[in-house]
Amino acid sequence: MAGKMTIKPNAFQKTLHRFAMLRPVSSFLARSLHHIDALILKLSKGKYTITQLIGLPIIQVTTIGAKTGEPRAMPLVSLFDGEKIALIASNFGQKHNPGWYYNLKAHPQCTVQIEGLPSIYIARQAEGDEREKYWDMAVSYYKGYELYKVRASHRQIPVMILEPAK
Repeated sequence: MAGKMTIKPNAFQKTLHRFAMLRPVSSFLARSLHHIDALILKLSKGKYTITQLIGLPIIQVTTIGAKTGEPRAMPLVSLFDGEKIALIASNFGQKHNPGWYYNLKAHPQCTVQIEGLPSIYIARQAEGDEREKYWDMAVSYYKGYELYKVRASHRQIPVMILEPAK
């Protein structure tokens, strides 16, 4: 999957982003969007999601549960940078980091499915300048991350980097 590029959203998709940023909408999406995207991913054999329609690229990441040790598959917004994939653990600005973040911290090896094709990646948390680089990249694709940063001001939103296992 090396070299995959993230395409910036168009004007219509940016309008949909503004709607998605509204607190009641993002609250609903936090609870339901991953279920909807997972269903559509399954039906399309890993190729499509609702989130992609609004201009945000999605991959399916399968982690090992930090507490359960069981596999957990989750469709996640992704930013591609050469072979690296950045994931923003915003959780729609909610109080806590998302569960997948804790899973990757406990078990960094994960399976990433891009357009239906699985590959093994190793996750690590970005810090300092690297974190800021990917945070800025994320905000350039979806302004909602800045709003989520305000809503989650009690925590720094983590940025996870996935790199292909060698």
